[in-house]
Amino acid sequence: MAKTFFIAARSRPTANSITRGAAFCLFTALIAPSLTTLASEHDDIEEIVVTSQRLGISILRQDSNVERLGHDDILRVEHQHLHELLTRVPGVWLSRGSGQESLAAIRSPVLSGAGSCGAILTLEDGIPTRPAGFCNVNQLFELDTEQARSIEVIRGPGSVLYGSNALHGTINVLMPQPGDSVTGSLGIDFGANDFYRLRGELPLRAEQPWRASFILAKDGGFRADSGYRQGKAHAKYKSELFGGELTSAFTATDLYQDTAGFIIGKDAYKDPALNRSNANPEAFRDAASQRLYALWNRSMNGFELDVRPYFRHSSMQFLQHFLPGQPLEENGQSSLGAMVFASFDKTHYGIITGFDFDWSDSYLKETQDGPADGSAFLEATRPAGKHYDYTVDSLSLAAYIQARFDLSERLRLTAGLRLENTRYDYDNRMLVGNTKDDGSECGFGGCLYTRPADSSDDFTDLAPRLGLNYLVSQNFSVYASYGQGFRAPQMTELYRLQSGQRVADLESEQIGSVEVGLRAVQERWSIDTAVFYMRKRNSVLRDAEGFNVNGGRSRHRGVELALNATPFEQFRLSLNASYAHHTYDFNQVAERGETFVAGRDVDTAPRLLASAEFFYIPVAPLELSLQWTTIGKYYLDAENLFTYPGHDLWNFRAAVDIGRHYMATLRLNNVTDTDFADRADYAFGNYRYFPGRGRELFIELQYFGNPF
Repeated sequence: MAKTFFIAARSRPTANSITRGAAFCLFTALIAPSLTTLASEHDDIEEIVVTSQRLGISILRQDSNVERLGHDDILRVEHQHLHELLTRVPGVWLSRGSGQESLAAIRSPVLSGAGSCGAILTLEDGIPTRPAGFCNVNQLFELDTEQARSIEVIRGPGSVLYGSNALHGTINVLMPQPGDSVTGSLGIDFGANDFYRLRGELPLRAEQPWRASFILAKDGGFRADSGYRQGKAHAKYKSELFGGELTSAFTATDLYQDTAGFIIGKDAYKDPALNRSNANPEAFRDAASQRLYALWNRSMNGFELDVRPYFRHSSMQFLQHFLPGQPLEENGQSSLGAMVFASFDKTHYGIITGFDFDWSDSYLKETQDGPADGSAFLEATRPAGKHYDYTVDSLSLAAYIQARFDLSERLRLTAGLRLENTRYDYDNRMLVGNTKDDGSECGFGGCLYTRPADSSDDFTDLAPRLGLNYLVSQNFSVYASYGQGFRAPQMTELYRLQSGQRVADLESEQIGSVEVGLRAVQERWSIDTAVFYMRKRNSVLRDAEGFNVNGGRSRHRGVELALNATPFEQFRLSLNASYAHHTYDFNQVAERGETFVAGRDVDTAPRLLASAEFFYIPVAPLELSLQWTTIGKYYLDAENLFTYPGHDLWNFRAAVDIGRHYMATLRLNNVTDTDFADRADYAFGNYRYFPGRGRELFIELQYFGNPF
């Protein structure tokens, strides 16, 4: 069976970028006839994706971008951190933090801050892993991506089938299904910095109505006092109910890690005395999640009904080592909901319509054991004791409709609309205002922490979408789309206030996106390109008084390219790249005197992201691969005064089959032992870095059972 592969690149709104974009479009126009000719010779190649419509659809009939990492990709990379896998998706940068922490960028700068995680929607089997208003910047470690069957990534606003948080992108982790022909396995790997991992997928030998997987990992940490222990488990059972197919599923994750903070000073990541140090050995993160859900589906003569009820729970404690006084945060949520949709598929048109319901009970507490170290101001305004203690009941209701019209045999129009309402009922369990927890006043004009009075807040959003797809041949298509995305304010933006702000009068963030692209797939190679322009408004920021306010705006434009080629049976190349320009679109002097000026680059937004992977099979049992990744220069502050120069890394892998059921794998990461920063920024008058991992060697042994 032929394999398919993809590639991507990005542009910028300067004279150079216009020239490059024109050249790129000219290139694709010139090769289109040859693509059509080649593709017509191989009309049996098809890749199916599910995220954009919750139903399987050929990628050539998509009217937007979507990147699919299949089981073979996941098995080959054997990632310890999702960052290692997502380097293969154009336009995506998962900035790796300490342990399993991360910050995500999808057609965006690296997003940080209280509500930044709300800009990217995370799904498991199409179901959101958290309530819309209760995201966490590190929530990706609650997904069992290591043993997923596939991962699909949509860049930019999602379809109308997904609502709040599908702003800059959507990551859908599709877990194994009972009856999959993919072989069950058991594996153990070990390597640098006292890393050990045991994992398994059952059943090993026969198709059963159930499937289960587990993973246990321990890492000693490459920096002092920065190790972690992690466990994940997933199980499914398939049966029949009311004439349809019912799949019941359960996922659980648990993580405990000792956290390492920033190292300080210009180019500190290059200093061997600093880049393995940890100035915060007391810092930790303790997090757990559980999700129970069901997938019920019934097809009846062109009509399909899909129902997905779910229950979720998560809890976390972590020491905020990055704040004066190092307060302890405790948060958690219990939530339930259902996603119901129906599709009508006729010869020349189709309709998808549905209803989503999501209710949650969430809480947050923050407590500081002792006085803050530092100046008299810090000690007076960040007192010991309890800072916050509140709960929020939230309810989200949404309805949507999406219609497909085949205007001709080759031309398809898709139009959709989503209406969503989110309501928060906030209950403050402490004194109102910015006093200490005993009611006494703080010096220097009041405590930094402000607790608003009980309130209810409603947010209603409407998101339209329009797309065109033209099938040039059975293996070559072009598309164009316009869509809008949104996210309701996060609970922490509304109720975790500072500097005496009594009410955060916020609106939902909005983004509009225009995209055009082409894709072609044939037996020996494939190409997938996209050019996009997005404009975001109502971003939440802290103003000059430290208040949470709307007012941030930004522009995002670029070009993406993904290319895969197999010129010879023993050799394969996979390349993805993006070139994008993310700029502020407003003028304002905000908190700490930082100045935002329209046209300047958004901080932590490299214009160039790229990777290439070379595969070589010298003899049948042995596969070798070499991956190159690069991140371009980026600014560290809103005023574009400080920069990180970017870096290049090389990773090597060798895998060999040992008999019918065994495989051994060797992975050598950062082959050249390059000093680099996983993340860099400039704050409080200092360069700050999360140093990257040096050269590391890992070995894995796996046993594969029979698929039947």
